[in-house]
Amino acid sequence: MTDENNIFEVVGQPHPNRSERVEKLAELGFTWADLEEEEYWIDQLVLMPKETYAELEQAAAALWRILDKAARYVHRRPDLYELIGIPPILWTMLNELPIPEPGLISRYARFDFAVANDGTIKLLELNADTPTGYVEASIATPWLMEQAGYDSPNARMKDLVAEAWAIERPDTVACVDYGWHLEDSGTIEALGRHSGLDLHYEDCLELWIDEGILKNKDGRTIERLFALYPKEWMAVDDAGEALSYAIETGRLTIFNGPHSILLQSKGLLAAVWGLYELGLLFDTEERQAIAKYMLPTYNKPVFAGGFVSKSMFGREGGSVRLFDEEGRLELEDQEGFDSSVLFPTVYQKRAELARINTVFGERHLLTGLFVLNGTPCGLLGRAGGPITGNTSHFIALGVK
Repeated sequence: MTDENNIFEVVGQPHPNRSERVEKLAELGFTWADLEEEEYWIDQLVLMPKETYAELEQAAAALWRILDKAARYVHRRPDLYELIGIPPILWTMLNELPIPEPGLISRYARFDFAVANDGTIKLLELNADTPTGYVEASIATPWLMEQAGYDSPNARMKDLVAEAWAIERPDTVACVDYGWHLEDSGTIEALGRHSGLDLHYEDCLELWIDEGILKNKDGRTIERLFALYPKEWMAVDDAGEALSYAIETGRLTIFNGPHSILLQSKGLLAAVWGLYELGLLFDTEERQAIAKYMLPTYNKPVFAGGFVSKSMFGREGGSVRLFDEEGRLELEDQEGFDSSVLFPTVYQKRAELARINTVFGERHLLTGLFVLNGTPCGLLGRAGGPITGNTSHFIALGVK
């Protein structure tokens, strides 16, 4: 494939003094550019045309409205909760707590798109519950672009987070293994810094629940919590029932809010596609966006050509399997946790990821786009294999 057929342009060569750049990024808050002996960050830039970026923002805004509409359609429908894999432990919480206003079910989310070399855009999934990659997108990408003389559309991300958190006002932010897990710890610290709020930072594993009240290890009461804690884990964690009770009874408010699990489920993509095929719920404009930017997605493998199977709550590529045109298994993720043993599976038509030539050789490019406080903003570039999993690399993605 020649570069003339590729809308993406890889620019620059790695700086001769990598450790100096890694140190500078760490000072800014991106402390995992090198992970153990691995170079997680590729010191090059990928640029897309401004027309493609404009279309990507437009596609994200349309799909955000479509998925919001679908989540409201599913809300309070146990048959549909079951269909999209929502664990029953969460049903009472979802039914009894008010669903947020349109467009704001989640104020911190990230779409993952397959943007092909010819500029075709297809939605792969939405992480509306606990997306990471925020530090790479909001801190590292603007700095790396600026160093090379480019503007970055990501510069607005921190302002949008400040707007969102000024409304949500958490008193505590938490992740699992806070202080040890570099990426999750760095993510909550960056969000906290950008929010401008005075916050407590905690390890989820050190929190406990006392008669419906969440407390830290010293007994401090937590009332409003932002946590990188996937809500479906409440179905499998020992303290899941106590945590869901604390939320249901209003003693604890969590962010993203409980209803973000409806958007998080990949089963919702299958529900949207089913409603689209039946001619239900969506207007003409929405139907055009679904046809153009979504992939046929079902609860069963009913494809004639190549398809992908993944858990409704798979993360980091875990549980993803690629099937070829004949329906034979071609590739499966070996690194991430296979959550399809716990949650139902969806089947999605395969889409082409762009291929880019980096210093590490040819890689597939996954295009992430954050949605913060209801606004699409913040490109995240990840370069890896056909399945973008734990072993993929961060590469700064921008606009030319």
